[in-house]
Amino acid sequence: MIQKKLDALAQMMDECRAMPFPRGFRGLDVEDQDMVMLDADTAGYVSRVLKGPLPKPSREGLIRLVGVLEKVLPAISDKYAIKYYTHARDVAVLAAEIEVMRDR
Repeated sequence: MIQKKLDALAQMMDECRAMPFPRGFRGLDVEDQDMVMLDADTAGYVSRVLKGPLPKPSREGLIRLVGVLEKVLPAISDKYAIKYYTHARDVAVLAAEIEVMRDR
């Protein structure tokens, strides 16, 4: 079961990497969050989850990241950026789910 989720996570991350970064979002803060850093943090956590279990502080950081993505999404008005960051949120949520499964 966990391997299927890891495979899905890898595929979703590949899709994320194939999407161009939203125009006008470099250097932009939304809800006091740097949008480039959110993107980079998502990629960093996901790549680490794909390599193996996260240590507790990183798991907590991943959970915080999901919350931040949830917070910024309603404040984004650009349709493409909404799609982009919704996908990033979905990838982060799946990564967090995998980490919960690893605890079992």
